Amino acid sequence: MGLTNNDILKKLRVAHKLRDTDIVEICALVDFKVSKSELGALFRSEEHPKYVECQDQILRNFLNGLVIHLRGPMPKKGEKK
Repeated sequence: MGLTNNDILKKLRVAHKLRDTDIVEICALVDFKVSKSELGALFRSEEHPKYVECQDQILRNFLNGLVIHLRGPMPKKGEKK
């Protein structure tokens, strides 16, 4: 079985040494609101009763925000870096 969205999110969190507050701020960079309690449910064990499966929309917005966080915002057309 392949990696789930939850697994990918967990691995990126560890690789970039991100805390829940960092992830909330990264999602805010793309105007996507997620709370610390929602993140807690995503990082729980699959056997936990309050476990929530990470939907594609959450992972997509986190990845887009992570790009902005690491590289900075894209320059507008006609602008130089």
